[in-house]
Amino acid sequence: MDDGRHEPDGGAQDGPPGVPVAETPAGDRSTARGPSAAQGAAPVPGLPPTDQLLLALSRLGQAIRLGAWRNAGPHGLTPLQADIVTFLGGDDRPRRQTDVVRALASTAPTVSDAVRALAAKDLLTRGRDADDARAVSLRLTDAGRTEYRRLVQVPVELAEATGVLGAEDRGAVLRSAVAMMGVLQERRAIPVSRMCPTCRFFRPDAHDGELRHHCAFVDAAFADAELRVDCPDHATPD
Repeated sequence: MDDGRHEPDGGAQDGPPGVPVAETPAGDRSTARGPSAAQGAAPVPGLPPTDQLLLALSRLGQAIRLGAWRNAGPHGLTPLQADIVTFLGGDDRPRRQTDVVRALASTAPTVSDAVRALAAKDLLTRGRDADDARAVSLRLTDAGRTEYRRLVQVPVELAEATGVLGAEDRGAVLRSAVAMMGVLQERRAIPVSRMCPTCRFFRPDAHDGELRHHCAFVDAAFADAELRVDCPDHATPD
């Protein structure tokens, strides 16, 4: 029996007094049912998540490379020359030129040219390796050490960018980056770095809590935010 109470066309839903409720076309009520609406909704525009992540990493890389070009300094260093100084400065011991080639994923002739330029600028010295007279050994001069200290100062823009992350977020980002680098190293897509996962002293997830990892070299626990991508005390597993 008709009691006079008719539902408006389109099936409007009840809502709080005074708040209009959007009408849903007859036969399609999925858009008014909260999270389940995503099942039939159109996808978010743009590249898929994995591509978005790679694009973000690429944009960050662009910022770092641009900073390197702007940071030529008093010696007018190219990015490769700056990378060589930074690599040598991370360890007080002399390093073989072949180590530089592998670490920077470059070629022997390209690195040799850059090394000659750095030697001409009195930023490094070249000599014969103590263990292999056929190998070229490199060491920074005092001027090279001064330039290294200048180069490792983080540019203001990058410091501000990383500063928006809290300690926990920085640890998560670093842990994720190290994991991705590990896969790329296994595929020989990038050179092997002197990072924690490739070190015989590294004990991952050895502890509960924030200080989850352990370094057997210094016998200390540490958090994700202290993972090393390049460590002078790195030792390759036997």
